[in-house]
Amino acid sequence: RTNTSYGRWNEARKFWGLNINHTRDLNRMATAWYGNQSDWDGTEFMEPSTKELAPINPAERQYLLGQVSILTWAFVRSMKRHLSPPAEDEDDYVTEIKARLTPSQAEAMISATHRPNRALYDLSVAIEKLPMHFVRKNSINGNLSIFEDTLGGSERLLSSPVPLFYSRHTARFLACWLVFLPLALYEPFANSWNHIIMIPATAFISVCLYGIEELATQL
Repeated sequence: RTNTSYGRWNEARKFWGLNINHTRDLNRMATAWYGNQSDWDGTEFMEPSTKELAPINPAERQYLLGQVSILTWAFVRSMKRHLSPPAEDEDDYVTEIKARLTPSQAEAMISATHRPNRALYDLSVAIEKLPMHFVRKNSINGNLSIFEDTLGGSERLLSSPVPLFYSRHTARFLACWLVFLPLALYEPFANSWNHIIMIPATAFISVCLYGIEELATQL
């Protein structure tokens, strides 16, 4: 049971690790490819009939890339809120979203039925507004598909915990085993005065086994 619990915890940790890696990857690609229609070796990355992009406006570039960055954060923050108990994080979430997003974006995200999906939709729209070739937009959007996978996997872990009967049965079996443990230790400790060493030995084994059981419960 402990191995099963650790496996679930480690899987959730890997999902969050993927989120961290691909948020960085998404923003790196958006920043590097902004306003670029050709490869670095000079090969034109577009059809001959494709209209040339207008010169980059620094203010517009800062705004559009800022939207991609802040909405990437909004997805991860919404995912954390989505997977946490309501009483634990709701007020902080609302405060942070209102502080960083525009009023219309914040209202739409807070009132959404599924906030992480709403954040992904807004992020998709922000990526679509970036001036770059559609092939590069598709590469950036690949990160969003990975976000969907990590979100779905995390929801699966949250909605299907280790069965309660499994936990209770394990605890009952362990309790019964420890109750009868002194009978098994009686003869091995026959040389001690009145079998007194059997008491600390039983206590030590009980603490170790119940500690492993509690570890599985906490995981």
